[in-house]
Amino acid sequence: QVQLVESGGGLVQTGGSLRLSCAVSGSILGINVMRWYRQAPGKQRELVAHISGEFTNYRDSVKGRFTIYRDNANTTLYLLVNSLKPEDTAVYYCYVMRGPQIYWGQGPQVTVSS
Repeated sequence: QVQLVESGGGLVQTGGSLRLSCAVSGSILGINVMRWYRQAPGKQRELVAHISGEFTNYRDSVKGRFTIYRDNANTTLYLLVNSLKPEDTAVYYCYVMRGPQIYWGQGPQVTVSS
């Protein structure tokens, strides 16, 4: 089992920054994919950023503004979000894949005011 505990959400003004954290504990050996998703009200959950090994990838709307990274032990996943826009308002979920098993964080709210 893997446990995920997120922190770092909040209310920010347009142009502001936040750092989301996802503490990973439990059976972390074998974790091969870590991601951040988000879900805005009335919309489907969407993939925001992906990291596996040294490879990272982002959805087009956040490229150049968001950065996904993790510590070397895979115990904490981060999402640094800069130049926030109102359309970034959503609940942000961390996601971890360990073999065929998938785990989700609880999702902190990020609200960007205009």
